[in-house]
Amino acid sequence: MHYYETVTQAVSELAKRGYTLNFNLSAGYLAGDGHALNLNPDEFNIDEVHRFEGDTDPGDEMVVYAISADAKGVKGILVNAFGVYSDQESDTLMAKLKQSH
Repeated sequence: MHYYETVTQAVSELAKRGYTLNFNLSAGYLAGDGHALNLNPDEFNIDEVHRFEGDTDPGDEMVVYAISADAKGVKGILVNAFGVYSDQESDTLMAKLKQSH
């Protein structure tokens, strides 16, 4: 497992390891490549999870997910807030993902 000090470092290093697509959450699925690619929870794997807790600013609390979809031949990153600024839909989707593993 890798350890990163910052979100920027995690994203940069994951990109070097082939996680180049940027994912966004959209209505219960992951959207990538400007929404040209939609992945349902059963179509991808979460390879790594990196949590970053802000020491002084709760807005700095983030989670970086390294995601792969072997059947689609893609690897990418989802950056999501957690804590008080967490998006409700994001939490719901992540709960579904955890249940599928």
